[in-house]
Amino acid sequence: MHRFPRWAWAPFALGLALLAVPLLGMMARVPWGELPALLTSERALDALTLSLGTCLIATCLVLLLGVPLALVLARSRGWWVSVVRTLVTVPMVLPPVVAGLALLVTFGRRGLIGASLSAWGVEIGFTTIAVVIAQTFVALPFLVTSLEGALKSSGEQYERVASNLGASPSRIFWKVTLPIALPAIASGTALSFARALGEFGATLTFAGSLQGVTRTLPLEIYLLRETDSDLALALSLVLIVVALAIVFVSTKIQNWRRDG
Repeated sequence: MHRFPRWAWAPFALGLALLAVPLLGMMARVPWGELPALLTSERALDALTLSLGTCLIATCLVLLLGVPLALVLARSRGWWVSVVRTLVTVPMVLPPVVAGLALLVTFGRRGLIGASLSAWGVEIGFTTIAVVIAQTFVALPFLVTSLEGALKSSGEQYERVASNLGASPSRIFWKVTLPIALPAIASGTALSFARALGEFGATLTFAGSLQGVTRTLPLEIYLLRETDSDLALALSLVLIVVALAIVFVSTKIQNWRRDG
């Protein structure tokens, strides 16, 4: 068994405390007795319904776009691969408000694409569609990066065998690549859903905050933090529980993939 220096316990404990104590402190302030009433209030239900619906749509878009994107990056060679990989990674490190501004000047009423759409009567900015686009924009890289790494480390030899046996690229994808990549896809999808659910800055900048239309859970919590702290804490608890569940499932999938 690998040994580590005893002094590592001190920063270990401090780091753990830094991560755990604020969450425990918040849970201690949650009005547990009033939780059912708080979570069934009109504002809470509007935010929960909107967030769940938009996140599910965004996650489906992430799957439809992210799996082929990761596959092409994992199986291609050339200078352009690094360029595309960099572009895919940028939303992960970009300040959310900057991401929202980029979407606004592109798809907004006077944006690069939005102006043409607006002329045809199609409005994207400050609508529910804008929420979905913002969530997809920030969540897509999480699936692509994790899936690309998994595809590069396994499956290519089986694809070559199938190709030598005469299978078409599409048949190889559906019968060989996809089954092997399913654990990585599931893990990346879970992380993407969690990222979409927690999206705040890009949504606020690009979609605004209109109850029942664009005001997702993070936006509702932000508005309630001073006017109704009990409801803000209740909604925050929902996000924490969902995040813990997703991280737990994602970790189990990754362990299963590694052990398998």
